[in-house]
Amino acid sequence: MVILKSPEEIEKMRRSNEIVARILKGLSELVKPGVTTRELDEYAESEARKEGADPAFKGYGGYPFALCTSVNSEVVHGFPSDVPLKEGDIVSLDFGVRYDEYYGDSAVTLPVGKITKTASRLMKVTREALYQGIDKARAGNRLGDISYAVQNFVERAGFSVVRDYVGHGIGKSLHEDPPVPNFGVRGRGIELKPGMVLAIEPMVNEGIYKVQVKPDGWTVVTGDGKLSAHFEHTVAITEDGPEILSKVL
Repeated sequence: MVILKSPEEIEKMRRSNEIVARILKGLSELVKPGVTTRELDEYAESEARKEGADPAFKGYGGYPFALCTSVNSEVVHGFPSDVPLKEGDIVSLDFGVRYDEYYGDSAVTLPVGKITKTASRLMKVTREALYQGIDKARAGNRLGDISYAVQNFVERAGFSVVRDYVGHGIGKSLHEDPPVPNFGVRGRGIELKPGMVLAIEPMVNEGIYKVQVKPDGWTVVTGDGKLSAHFEHTVAITEDGPEILSKVL
C-alpha cells in the first residue's frame, strides 16, 4: 500500500534527508587514497548520533554497519573494512538516518584519486540517469515513466541497469511501497500522486546487468567483475513537481 505524506510529514522528511545530505557531503571530503571504509563508517555513525539521528541501516535486517561502502565491482550493500582505498578505485556510499520518526536515504559514487575514463563516464551516466528519473516523478505520470527514463538513458550510453535491486517508497519505514525499478515501460504502473515520497536509485553496471551476492550474504557484486555505480535521492512528489529532499545543501 502506498502511503501518501502530508505537508507536515514531508517537512519532517526534509529534515532527516538534510542530515543524510550533510553527512554524505562530509564523507565525500574524506574519500582519498589510504582511507579505509571502516573509518568512513565510523564518521557516518558518529555524525548521525551528534544530530540526534539513528543510522537507518545499522541492524536493519541484520546489516552490521551504519554505512554501505561498495568498491569497484561491488554494486550495493558492501561491508566497510580495514582495507585502504587506493588510487583509481570508485566507492559507492549509501547512507540513511531515522530522525523524528521519519527516514532519509541517499547514495553517491565517488572517485578515489585519479580514475579511468570508463569509471568517470560510468559515474557521470549513473548520476544523470538519476536526474532523468527524477524529472519524471510528477503527479499524473506513471511509475513506469521513471523506470523507462532511467533505463533508456543508461542503455543508450552503453551500460546496463541492475534488475535484482530497485528503489522504493520511504517514510516512517525505510522501505515502503511502491518498488521503483530502474527498468520498465512508459505509461505503465501506478499513477504518481502528490504526497508520494520515493527513493530513486539507479544501480548501473559497466557490463552485464546480472549480479551475485558474496558469501557474506550482503555484498552484491557484478556478475562479470566489471565496475558498478550507484546514485540515489529521496524525492517528494508535489503539486509543483518533484522536490529532492536529500539535495546537498
